[in-house]
Amino acid sequence: MLCEKCGNANATTHIKRTVNGKTQEYHLCAKCASELGVSNFNPFDISDLWGSLFGDELPSAADSVRCKSCNSSFDEIAKRGKLGCPECYKTFYDKLLPSLRKLHGKTHHMGRVPDSADENAKNAYRLTRLKEQLKSAVEDEEYEKAAQLRDEIRTLESGGEDNE
Repeated sequence: MLCEKCGNANATTHIKRTVNGKTQEYHLCAKCASELGVSNFNPFDISDLWGSLFGDELPSAADSVRCKSCNSSFDEIAKRGKLGCPECYKTFYDKLLPSLRKLHGKTHHMGRVPDSADENAKNAYRLTRLKEQLKSAVEDEEYEKAAQLRDEIRTLESGGEDNE
């Protein structure tokens, strides 16, 4: 793609700007971008993102709740943009929940289960997947497949015993 300003060099800088709901895109070469003063971007810092997710107002230093494991306060976590340890998730659950929802959209794991996970976690994941497949099969009017999935779900829910 050629630069939209000079039309000679390849566009290496791509800018997307939204003002009042109207989005404009610019594709510029390095020279034209620097002439417009857009060549020096500040590097992205994850702590900036976390700070904005926690809202405009960070908790005060008087916040006396600290993680029992790493001794981090919520204020320190918000400033750092990182949790101190896994225990912080439990300690600051109520304060982290809105931010995690904004960031991930969900508050529980939706991906694959690691091989090292216990059988309960593997079964819970499998059950979730089977229920999704069952819903899809019913929507697609694949009733034989839906019946097989239903039976598989019942078997898993009953603790893996075959009730036939």
